[in-house]
Amino acid sequence: MRSFYCVFLSCFVTLARALYGPQTDVVQLTANNFRSMVMDSDSVWLVEFFAPWCGHCKALAPEWMKAASALKGAVKIGAVDMDDQQNQPLGGQYGIRGFPTIKVFGANKNSPSDYNGPRTAQGIVDSALNAVKSMTSQRLSGGGKSSSGGGRKQGGGKTGDKKDVIELTDSNFEEEVLNSKDLVLVEFFAPWCGHCQRLAPEWAKVATELKGKVKVGAVDATVHTVMASRYQVQGYPTIKVFAAGVKDSHSIENYEGPRSASDIIQFALDKLADSIEPPEVLELVNNEVFKSNCEGKPICVVSVLPHILDSGASGRNNYLNILKSMGEKYKKKMWGWIWTEAGAQMKLEDALGMGGFGYPAMAAVNARKMKYATLKGPFDNTGIDEFLRTVSVGRGSTSPVVGGNLPSVEETAPWDGKDGELPEEEDIDLSDVDLDEDQDQKDEL
Repeated sequence: MRSFYCVFLSCFVTLARALYGPQTDVVQLTANNFRSMVMDSDSVWLVEFFAPWCGHCKALAPEWMKAASALKGAVKIGAVDMDDQQNQPLGGQYGIRGFPTIKVFGANKNSPSDYNGPRTAQGIVDSALNAVKSMTSQRLSGGGKSSSGGGRKQGGGKTGDKKDVIELTDSNFEEEVLNSKDLVLVEFFAPWCGHCQRLAPEWAKVATELKGKVKVGAVDATVHTVMASRYQVQGYPTIKVFAAGVKDSHSIENYEGPRSASDIIQFALDKLADSIEPPEVLELVNNEVFKSNCEGKPICVVSVLPHILDSGASGRNNYLNILKSMGEKYKKKMWGWIWTEAGAQMKLEDALGMGGFGYPAMAAVNARKMKYATLKGPFDNTGIDEFLRTVSVGRGSTSPVVGGNLPSVEETAPWDGKDGELPEEEDIDLSDVDLDEDQDQKDEL
């Protein structure tokens, strides 16, 4: 029955993803095409940020498609699948906290407004036409072309400080770039190059925004020709990306994306996230492990695995491999991952309501809000992935931590990696027992 359910669910999700296929007038937007399609456009855009499994999104879909058809040629209607991990940074950029969220990108593309009207085709069309009217009035009054994110002078965000751009030379390049463990972005420029001059303020914004996270440098390739020749710089500006960690020929790539600060920043943050090592899944043996993996983390994933006598070493390692796999998948979330054996931390189990589900069990804990959600599905890759995906977007039911605080952790010995052993039975020493006397007592009775 469970197998049938999983197959059915897989088919259902596939169908949901196809709601806005190429046969509809809804434009499928992604993190890769969002700037060119929406931000650099002169048109009004209404964009839905959705999740395929969301019931409200599925209910909105036919109305959204109807509105797209009605507005064809007048207003653009798009949709971003937030279940696709590559699109999640885009959701973070616009503060998406629930689904569906609809944003109206009108005259000022850098300041989209929320659509909170009726989720009907008529309500959506009315709002879109009002946005067109507003943009047209602005242009008539001298507002000019709509402000898109593709321009070089962008509103909002930090003002760039050129002092944050590391001045690179032939003599310091090795120290600042090649010997650095950081992710490094390097611009090779020529002072007379017009494109370089237009990039300069954007590059300063990038350096200021990423300060402390990513190194951002610039080298005058007309003066420091050794490095320019070494990296085969043929035109200006050329942006090279030196990956975090050891720098070798395989860790260097050209940046070929848009040259706006926001695009470069997003690219760098995505690269930085990709370079993050997967989290360790640590056994909860003392308070130090608990504090370092739960306090200050957005979410702490707590697993309670069966007793070693119930699962054996191979069974436990299978569970740990599942947790490591999930940790790798969700490493960009910067969550903490800990596990304990059933019965070893009973106070914690009780505080997180995991006593009634059997083992293995899992809870996702927000230590700041003192709330948690528990895994109700199977403890496997599919079940845990669905659970954590729901947690990551703030959906699903949560409960307050029992008692309002997480309990202190009992200090325990770490698992030695071996199978469990039953305690040996004590042998009974009969040498001091007088069997004849015992028999005499039975005869008297």
